[in-house]
Amino acid sequence: MQETRQNKIARLLQKELAEIFQSQTRSMHGVMVSVTRTKVSPDLSVCTAYLSIFPSERGEELIKNVNTNMKTIRYDLGKRIRNQVRIIPELRFFIDDSLDYIDRIDELLKK
Repeated sequence: MQETRQNKIARLLQKELAEIFQSQTRSMHGVMVSVTRTKVSPDLSVCTAYLSIFPSERGEELIKNVNTNMKTIRYDLGKRIRNQVRIIPELRFFIDDSLDYIDRIDELLKK
């Protein structure tokens, strides 16, 4: 179970990462990236972020792009939160496919 400090840092990271992705994907028309959930390790050194990507067909391509630009994203994040945390956490990104799973269940229930 996460502690209060972990939850606060996770919410802060989720908010800031969402703003970073929103500004970066503004130039890419027809693509939307949102940060659905973040988890922070107990020592606050690793952040796991789950991204929901629309359209989901471009998910693998965008995750690959995010992972290649991870240093830039971490630098931008560090500039934003440098006064609130001592260590800028290492970032790990995964696709959150829960919306696709929900759509699939709805389709099966309609049959």
